[in-house]
Amino acid sequence: MGRILAIDYGKKRTGIAITDEMQIIASGLTTIDTKDIFIFLKKYISTEKVDLFLVGKPKQMNNSDSESEELIVPFLKKLEKQIPQIPMLRVDERFTSKMAFQTMIDSGLNKTQRKNKALVDEISATIILQSYLYNQ
Repeated sequence: MGRILAIDYGKKRTGIAITDEMQIIASGLTTIDTKDIFIFLKKYISTEKVDLFLVGKPKQMNNSDSESEELIVPFLKKLEKQIPQIPMLRVDERFTSKMAFQTMIDSGLNKTQRKNKALVDEISATIILQSYLYNQ
C-alpha cells in the first residue's frame, strides 16, 4: 500500500502532508515554494510509493468555487499531464487555514511562531488529509 499525499496549493507556498504507508495517520511533511512543486513531487514519488494526490478545493460559504480555484486549475492540468500514473482527488478545504491557526494556538505556539505562514500551509494540508481519512 502506498501513501496519500495532500496538497494545499497556494500562489506563493504549497503545504504538503502525507500518510503513513498504512494510510492511517496524516502528518505534515513540508511547505515548499509553489514554483518548485513539480520538482518536489517528482523527487518524492521517485523514493516513496504514492497511491493518491489529494488537492484542496477552496469553496465559498455558498458552496461556489473560491477565487483561488482559478490558480489551482492550471496546476491540476499540469499535474495530470506530468504525473498521470497517480490519481488525483479534490477535497473541500473550507476553514482549514482557520483550523490550522487554532491548532497552532492550542499547541502553545507563541505569537511569532503563529506568524509562520509556511507552517500554517503545512498544517492546513494535514487537516485536509486527516478529514479525508476520517471520512473514509
